[in-house]
Amino acid sequence: MDSIINADNILFEYYNYDEDGIKKDAITALNHVSVSINKGEFLVILGHNGSGKSTFAKHLNGILTPKEGTLFISGIDATDPKNIWDVRREVGMVFQNPDNQIVATIVEEDVAFGPENIGIAPDEIRMRVDNALDTVGMSEYKRRSPNQLSGGQKQRIAIAGVIAMKPACIVFDESTAMLDPIGRKQVMQTMNKLNKEYGITIVHITHYMQEAILADRIIVMEKGEIVLEGSPRDVFQQVEVLKEIGLDVPDTTYLIYLLNKEGFSFKPDLLTLEEVVNAIWQSR
Repeated sequence: MDSIINADNILFEYYNYDEDGIKKDAITALNHVSVSINKGEFLVILGHNGSGKSTFAKHLNGILTPKEGTLFISGIDATDPKNIWDVRREVGMVFQNPDNQIVATIVEEDVAFGPENIGIAPDEIRMRVDNALDTVGMSEYKRRSPNQLSGGQKQRIAIAGVIAMKPACIVFDESTAMLDPIGRKQVMQTMNKLNKEYGITIVHITHYMQEAILADRIIVMEKGEIVLEGSPRDVFQQVEVLKEIGLDVPDTTYLIYLLNKEGFSFKPDLLTLEEVVNAIWQSR
């Protein structure tokens, strides 16, 4: 498959400063990270706070640039500052709090904000806004104030604003973290639709293991490095490794793990409740 993102040996450091504003010691956030992301892939990045996952995500949208290494987005050198706007047209980003991304007082005006700022013609903007709102299932709210919407609806408006820019890839940086279960479900349905129906590459950073099950591939980060990589089945059956670095696993996977420790011999890569029920029923 063709890759859309190619990161090779990415090194990034944050710095502490003393009270006079003088740079002190460096904290390595990304320690020579290398990864390729394919066009149309649904990739989930897992890791506890401070693992480097959000730092890596910000590199994909040009918010941060590496100290060392190479990063190409759709063939564009993302380490070159003059390419920043080209990179951001290729990769959109949806953050944790939708209120931080909504800038207008009317939904359709907010969705139009990005295309207006890059000089898209008015007729094209109208079409993009209508298409984006239809894609996220929010067309009936286009003349509402965002303040009248739920958290999940606001996040879908933020996603529509990104879609209107027509990116090839969208990065969701813990975009479901502040939502209730209904809002999370709505946003996940939107992500899946963008990926499966429109072929948009999705990079989803999350703490919710049930969301990670939906991925084509999972990357697990720890101390600025990739420590596990593979399909959800490959990654989640490594229960002890994940627990050791402070991560959970899906409840179904953990149940099978505990049963196998008691002497059963179920396949360790079962993910869904249906798979677990069927396996237990067949073992009777």
